[in-house]
Amino acid sequence: MVGLSNHLLYNIKDMKKGQDPLGSLEHVVLLSVMRLGTNAYGVSVRRDIQGTTGRDISIGAVYATLMRMQSKGFIRSYTGEPTAERGGRAKRYFRMTAGGESALRNTHEIILKMSAGLKGLQVS
Repeated sequence: MVGLSNHLLYNIKDMKKGQDPLGSLEHVVLLSVMRLGTNAYGVSVRRDIQGTTGRDISIGAVYATLMRMQSKGFIRSYTGEPTAERGGRAKRYFRMTAGGESALRNTHEIILKMSAGLKGLQVS
């Protein structure tokens, strides 16, 4: 029975960081951070996702996802300069890491593999 876990889907002990595909919100948040480059902060990420996908997500969900992505090593954050328009508060900016790029590539490959052959599929 001990070897059975190696034959069921995957062996959790053998998984490396970043091998799991990203969840859908993680995926779009990380894509947005990549798209926005040096202008990626919580509100700009939320606007980008809403404008591109039409998906209405709360700013809290965006920040929770950004923090989770940071704890996984997929992004890094840094504090910008305080601005008068924000009452002297500074923005927290995010940048994708090499680990984040790898996670995006992995998820993209999985989506391509899973969607292969779907062109002729008709949904009823």
